[in-house]
Amino acid sequence: MNDPSQSQAKPKADTSQTHAVPPAPYRSTPIFDETTLPPALLNVHSLKPGTWGQICVIEGQLKLTYCDPHATVTLSPERPGLIQPQQAHFVEPLGAIKMRIDFYDRQPDG
Repeated sequence: MNDPSQSQAKPKADTSQTHAVPPAPYRSTPIFDETTLPPALLNVHSLKPGTWGQICVIEGQLKLTYCDPHATVTLSPERPGLIQPQQAHFVEPLGAIKMRIDFYDRQPDG
């Protein structure tokens, strides 16, 4: 007979090895080059609240300037650029480039 004190309980899932799923972009721009880069990106602009941007340079180099606090970073395929929500910035191609922007609803990794 089955003794209720010996009933088999389902083992608990081991959550110690569970990793959070990294965020995926909800939208990406087309790939731009130095001739198709929209003029708005060359002027000071910012992202809306709750939106992060990851500038991904595929070829070449792109200068990213943050306005407040002022800082300049040279982006390359090995060095993407993170834009925080409402962070004023602009970009400038440094010669021939190919790049796109990925948009996230939470801060991306990297």
